[in-house]
Amino acid sequence: MASLFFILSLLCFHASISHANYYNAPKTVTAYIPKLASKPSNIIDACRRKTSNWASNRRALADCTIGFGKGALGGKNGATYVVTNPSDDPINPKPGTLRYGVIQTRPLWIIFAKDMVINLKNELIMNSYKTIDGRGAKVEIANGPCITIQKVSHVIIHGISIHDCKPGKSGLVRSTPMHVGHRLGSDGDAIDIFASSYVWIDHCFLARASDGLIDVIHASTFVTISNNYFSQHDKVMLFGHNDNNIEDKIMKVTVVYNHFGPGLVQRMPRVRLGYAHVANNQYDEWHMYAIGGSANPTIFSEGNYYIASKNPTNKEVTKREVNKGWKNWKWRSSKDVFLDGAYFIPSGWGSCSPGYTGAQSFPVAHGSQVPGLTANAGPLHCTYNKAC
Repeated sequence: MASLFFILSLLCFHASISHANYYNAPKTVTAYIPKLASKPSNIIDACRRKTSNWASNRRALADCTIGFGKGALGGKNGATYVVTNPSDDPINPKPGTLRYGVIQTRPLWIIFAKDMVINLKNELIMNSYKTIDGRGAKVEIANGPCITIQKVSHVIIHGISIHDCKPGKSGLVRSTPMHVGHRLGSDGDAIDIFASSYVWIDHCFLARASDGLIDVIHASTFVTISNNYFSQHDKVMLFGHNDNNIEDKIMKVTVVYNHFGPGLVQRMPRVRLGYAHVANNQYDEWHMYAIGGSANPTIFSEGNYYIASKNPTNKEVTKREVNKGWKNWKWRSSKDVFLDGAYFIPSGWGSCSPGYTGAQSFPVAHGSQVPGLTANAGPLHCTYNKAC
């Protein structure tokens, strides 16, 4: 156990030439925008587009994850389940509804027969080895409780809109075909990832929830959040339940190729205790801060495109929720672009590269390339018999 801890420590302190200028970190970091000859690609989308006839080979999507969520299988090895009915019954869901599909114990790749708005009557509790794939239809989960991913693994959510989420009610909710449990009521998150692993949220639109848009809490880990469009919300993403929840030290989350659009206030993300690699995302503005945290998390901001709001008091990207003692926290910036007065205050020393495996790793472009990399963030408009 001690040797494992030593190896993990070396990964966080591993020095590389690209990070050498941060060993003696200045009080603030700014960046220039170089002229680059080559145009980098969005690795996830480049992988996805390899399959021209996407509708007949949907499961190829599962091979395109990058970062810590690499290996999330979703329903890759299961049958296709088609949602035909937008209605919802939390206790006895009907075949053809979304809830009936996500509670099954076997792997399923879930698709939609037509455009639909699903108004859930209580939180949607997902089972392991499920993919929700909205390609080919306009799918919205809205105006009610939204998605709970609790104590499961291998979940992929792709290509849907989740917005105007409300708190769940106290009452019975079915989580498997055999089990109905009494729930105390969900907080009103768009997606709540609780004690789960190998989760990938990709190409979704998220806005206006009663609580957070995405929470990753209670020892959830191996999560990738990519290619999503976030808008019109206060507390966007929370990683880590509270400062005393030490089980969240194992948390590893990759946030990549997302577009943080207008009307966002804070937590893009806010991290406690664990590790977050925030790479190649576009930030249009923030009304408090973009990246924050408490309880000594490790945050690596790499190749992002930060545009500060016009408010002269909201230029700092970072915010640490502590009165003192944060100077040793490892918060680093590399290849980021800062516009309209935006700036990042780094801390700690040594490199904090994510220590990805070969399968998880991906090239991170300079921040100046991010507008192109995030141009297709949000649900894709996929048409049958055409490349998507």
